[in-house]
Amino acid sequence: MKNVILPLLAAAALTVPAAASAQAAVQVQPISGTRLDISATGEVTRVPDVAIISTGVVTRAATASAAIQQNANRMERVRASLRRAGIADKDIQTSSLSLNPEYVYEQNQAPKLTGYQASNQVSVRFRDIGETGKILDALVAEGANQISGPSLTIDKPEAALDEARLKAIAAGRARAELYARGLGMRVTRLLSVSESGGYAVPPPMPMYARAEMASDASTKIDAGEQKLSVSVSMSFELQ
Repeated sequence: MKNVILPLLAAAALTVPAAASAQAAVQVQPISGTRLDISATGEVTRVPDVAIISTGVVTRAATASAAIQQNANRMERVRASLRRAGIADKDIQTSSLSLNPEYVYEQNQAPKLTGYQASNQVSVRFRDIGETGKILDALVAEGANQISGPSLTIDKPEAALDEARLKAIAAGRARAELYARGLGMRVTRLLSVSESGGYAVPPPMPMYARAEMASDASTKIDAGEQKLSVSVSMSFELQ
């Protein structure tokens, strides 16, 4: 029995120092100076390379089946126009379908059914913004009478966001050094850093019918520039 107990005690003696060593390895050095919390933002600009536009057809008819049929026929022409313009199927997505009765309301009388309204809207992603206006004019010619947008965005923003991150970190460090000099101290170490924020896409233009515009002049989409920003919170120790 003694021969069994002695190896167990020896193993336990070896285990305790190992656990203590692991705890010592993760122990965080306490702050001996002054803690400084900084918020900083890094910004970059890029030219948007994608336009997202909602387009579709609204039809009205005396019966529900007629409204649906007319809508389907005109939407098929709209989809064919998009495909002829080189828009891939993956960049065309149905966003809404609806069929609603329409009534006339007169005082002291029951509502009178006058017909039905059918609506079919698709979201279209244009990867060549320069061609967007010309394609929209073609859509109107093929029967589209509802368009909203554009929402301009950047297809692959990660490289630009990484650049903004580096700028945010550099700005945070520079600001910490500025505070330290003003206080007659120095920055000794970085305690923590966390990220928040991103870039916001501008809101789309309100929906409107474009038939009149298309007959007068070619529609033009101006890409402009879009700002991408990343904000970081950083904590430093000053001494």
